[in-house]
Amino acid sequence: MDLEQALHAARALVLADLAAGNVAEADVVSLVEDAVAHRRWWVEQWPEGAPFVAGLVAQDVQDALLDKFGRWPVCPVCVESTDLHALDIQPELGPEPHWVCSEAGVVVAPVGGLGAVLDR
Repeated sequence: MDLEQALHAARALVLADLAAGNVAEADVVSLVEDAVAHRRWWVEQWPEGAPFVAGLVAQDVQDALLDKFGRWPVCPVCVESTDLHALDIQPELGPEPHWVCSEAGVVVAPVGGLGAVLDR
């Protein structure tokens, strides 16, 4: 996968998850664009990291959302819990990243696949 394909795929996957969570507003999409731009430089420096870009962009957006809006995506596995928490990305640096609930120890969905879990 070349650099542009990896970046476009990462953007599409993260936008799909944001849309599934009904948070794909213009200001949030701008956070995705910022993350993709930042990771463009990163993958230019380390081309072998192209398969890892989707997970890194998802983490970057998740961090930016936490600073501005709060936890995202909220864990759909533990919705009955009084301690709402966000899903984590695993592997933190690797191919085929997934959203996981660290509390329950379960894989929830691949990055880009939250729509199937959230029925959207």
